[in-house]
Amino acid sequence: MKLGALEKYGLRCLLQIGRYQECTGEGLTILEISQAEGLSAPNVAKIMRMLRIGGFVESARGHAGGYSLARPPDQILIGDVLTAMGGRLFDPSLCKENAGMEDLCPHYFHCSIRSVWRTLQFAVDQALNDISLENLLVAGQEFTSCLERMADDVLQVVDVE
Repeated sequence: MKLGALEKYGLRCLLQIGRYQECTGEGLTILEISQAEGLSAPNVAKIMRMLRIGGFVESARGHAGGYSLARPPDQILIGDVLTAMGGRLFDPSLCKENAGMEDLCPHYFHCSIRSVWRTLQFAVDQALNDISLENLLVAGQEFTSCLERMADDVLQVVDVE
């Protein structure tokens, strides 16, 4: 999973919408999100389009329109959001995409590196699929404690394998 600016901004935009919706029950416009996050409106529009296609937000037109969460925050997994925004750290097609001049990597059948990527992807998926948007909306200290416990659990799983 590439964690570039797009993924970070996508999560920040979702958090803005979640916080605002939690307080007011209403959605936010692209301009409001743009101003709150210090991002350009076209950049926010691009992010919101990706989040809408991913099924995380929905939009409403008109005077009371804007973007709101498409489902409850506890049903929006951070791993799913990051995947929709930028893909995965390891995708099986990687061996075809980085095969040099061949159709398939010459080391495909005896690749020790691929197992490293798969193990890392498993650990990342385990951690990120245990975190929902609701967790991020919770007060800082409580969430930090939860993350630390989850990190310990993930490290134990990786050590076993």
